[in-house]
Amino acid sequence: MARLLLHFLSAYFVVLYVRVVDGAPISSCSQTPYPEVCNYFIGNYKPTAGIDEIQFPFRDRVLGVTMNQAKRLHLLVSAMDLSSLDDRTKLAWADCLELYENTIDLVNRSINSISPAAMFDSQTWLSAAIANQQTCLDGFIDFNPSSDQFQSFPSMSISTSNFSKLLSNSLAINKAAVSATSMLSNNQAGGRRLLSNGFPTWVSAADRKLLQSSGAASRADIVVAHDGSGTYKTISEAVAASVKLRSGTKRFVIHVKAGVYRENVEIKRKMKNIMIIGDGKDATIVTGKKNVQDGSTTFSSATFAVSGDGFIARDMTFENTAGPQKHQAVALRSSSDGSVFYGCSFKGYQDTLYVDTQRQFYRSCDVYGTVDFIFGDAVAVLQNCNIYVRRPMSNQANFITAQGRSDQNENTGISIHNSRVMAAPDLRPVQSRFKTYLGRPWRKYSRTVFMKTSLDGLIHPEGWSPWDGDFGLKTLYYGEYMNTGRGASTRGRVKWRGYHVITSAAEADQFTVGRFLAGDSWIPTTGVPYASGL
Repeated sequence: MARLLLHFLSAYFVVLYVRVVDGAPISSCSQTPYPEVCNYFIGNYKPTAGIDEIQFPFRDRVLGVTMNQAKRLHLLVSAMDLSSLDDRTKLAWADCLELYENTIDLVNRSINSISPAAMFDSQTWLSAAIANQQTCLDGFIDFNPSSDQFQSFPSMSISTSNFSKLLSNSLAINKAAVSATSMLSNNQAGGRRLLSNGFPTWVSAADRKLLQSSGAASRADIVVAHDGSGTYKTISEAVAASVKLRSGTKRFVIHVKAGVYRENVEIKRKMKNIMIIGDGKDATIVTGKKNVQDGSTTFSSATFAVSGDGFIARDMTFENTAGPQKHQAVALRSSSDGSVFYGCSFKGYQDTLYVDTQRQFYRSCDVYGTVDFIFGDAVAVLQNCNIYVRRPMSNQANFITAQGRSDQNENTGISIHNSRVMAAPDLRPVQSRFKTYLGRPWRKYSRTVFMKTSLDGLIHPEGWSPWDGDFGLKTLYYGEYMNTGRGASTRGRVKWRGYHVITSAAEADQFTVGRFLAGDSWIPTTGVPYASGL
């Protein structure tokens, strides 16, 4: 019964192929992916005063309907009777509650975004809302719960189905509106510009100075030291204190001195523009061991979780020591829009780095893992990074990426640029005994590219692995462009419709920091060095 119910619920989250009218805004329900849902809700929706004066009134009506459903679902989740649920399922419920709260915020931002630039941002926010829906369901799937754990969930079935379809409609409508205003082409035209110091424009001058300065830690608002020599002994205490000590949303800097911090840290959604500076990669370490086998959801297993926008980390190690036998165990999860990680290390095995949602940039970082160890549905670029493949369990293969794009109108994907992929010390002596792949399709429209990256000989000649049969092989986008090394030959690569050997610089440029992340509009404020183009 449980498996049938999970299958039934999963069907509600499947997003079908979407046809958008290129170059023109969608102006009627007949043009949306789910016209029947659109017609039903639009017919019963009363727009707010002045809505017809907005440039794209149909877009705003659909977003209004979507917001109403988001609030309704949040109330349904909040009111669920938890008395019949076991502790594990309560964790999944708690994830869903947090995710729906975040979704309300994301849809609300989109409603209030009426300029071309803001509608461009809305594509990221609505993509994140779609990912949140799937993550909520994933929490229950992690535990394969019995049917009696879902006593309250079936009452939400129709609502979750309609809401998922409304989000898909909203995403398609917003994308067409962005196209109609030519925002994409205008943004891309300026995306190649580099500032004189090599930073993109979305990083403020003040943040650039903080990231570039060797003495940035001396200007911290709070100092953390486990030996008692700082303001606080734990990172969590410092983060909690920042809420009371800071003024507005001004950048707040926390210096974490060298040491090992055994704690699980959360930067919540309302904690914006937090910056954490360590004393060096592998000198300042935050470590935990939560994992799915021992009762966490994948989402809640993160040693360090970031939801507040504009988060920056520098010179830190984030670690999950659960080991390969514990399966899903996240070291860092980020759903922070405009988050930047510079000179950091992420160490784990399965699911090490969870690039959950929104726009993220990783520069000069190290990532260690085995199975799906860079995964999620963010717009994520890893540049000048070292990716170390560790030794998995004896019956496992290694998969570097598992990207989670489930709707073709999402602007999400993982781009790995000018980096290195190699065996970690524990794998190197026995790497011939284990297959290692660049990635596999976690969702139907999974999108990942490796560009100008050194691929060592551990990469399997086929390059990429299926997830389950032919799932996603025609609809995914996997690309390789000008990679080097013994594992870079594309002669023996998979023959899937969605796999591309990229030969055009113009096509590859779509996945650069400047164009894919719109990085020139926000990375410069962080002070992290980067290359905007190829």
